[in-house]
Amino acid sequence: MKLIYDLTLAKMQEYFLEINQKPFRAKQLFGWLYTKKPNSFEDITVLSKDLRDSLSREFVIDGLKIADKQMSKDGTVKYLFELLDGNLIETVLMVHDYGLSLCVTSQVGCNMGCKFCASGLLKKVRNLTPGEMVGQVMKVSHDLDVRISHVVVMGTGEPFDNYDNVMDFVRIINDPAGLAIGARHITISTCGIVPGIERYANEGIQTNLAISLHGSNDEIRDVLMPINKTYNMDKLREAVANYIAMTNRRVTFEYILIDGVNDELIHARQLAHYLRGLNAYVNLIPYNAVADNDYKPSSPEKTAAFKAELLRLHINTTQRKEHGGDIDGACGQLRAKKSGVL
Repeated sequence: MKLIYDLTLAKMQEYFLEINQKPFRAKQLFGWLYTKKPNSFEDITVLSKDLRDSLSREFVIDGLKIADKQMSKDGTVKYLFELLDGNLIETVLMVHDYGLSLCVTSQVGCNMGCKFCASGLLKKVRNLTPGEMVGQVMKVSHDLDVRISHVVVMGTGEPFDNYDNVMDFVRIINDPAGLAIGARHITISTCGIVPGIERYANEGIQTNLAISLHGSNDEIRDVLMPINKTYNMDKLREAVANYIAMTNRRVTFEYILIDGVNDELIHARQLAHYLRGLNAYVNLIPYNAVADNDYKPSSPEKTAAFKAELLRLHINTTQRKEHGGDIDGACGQLRAKKSGVL
């Protein structure tokens, strides 16, 4: 059975036409789902009992169950959710001065094989449906009784390897009749799937794009991120430049600092040279160490020097505050532990 939250408003209206129901009934249902947050179709009293019974035979409302929950002293909350088929996924709530940001997972496992990342320890099983991504937002919001103001699709998986489902997810949470999260508060992060960036440039939406770069040259990036062997840094830069030209949107380049790998001043200078001329900025990220590899986070001194060098070279740079350092903060870490990999 499908999740009712898989359907965008447009797709729900199409479905209602197929079952000889008026499209305005679909709008009633869509609004009820996101404002009332019903536990079952029986709770949706705006619809007739016959229609509710019909929908309950075709769809499920609740597709996620909280399997584990970790709370950090800094306010970060990590969830492990169990899906209807028994698979496990992670979702992380982070507290910022501008609001509450939810890091959403887009796939069960990941095939990108980034060497520093716990997500890739368990290979991709399948893509998540739009409703399973929407469910992450709904469950966390309901469990903590909070409003999620920002969403980043930066959890386990590569969003552009699940392109259509991720775009439907974005349409649902951005819809004024849905969760009404502003487009500029939604960010999609890719490890560098060039065809996905090209498609995304043509979507005509004001959501944000982030690039997980993590290397200042092809030699480093080939080791850290195998995707670079398919779409090298020159191809990636060309795609990003075209995206910026078409959308007039600024792009974020995510850069995890790993001790002795990509954190020397020469790497900062290479990165600055690579980004010069792009409407972009760098977000420096502290590394959450994973027991399965030997990578270590850069020291505070090297991090500060790297940031200062980028700023000296006129590259807009921010430094992400560490979140969840006292819990299983790295992407995929809690799921890998539960699965016996870590």
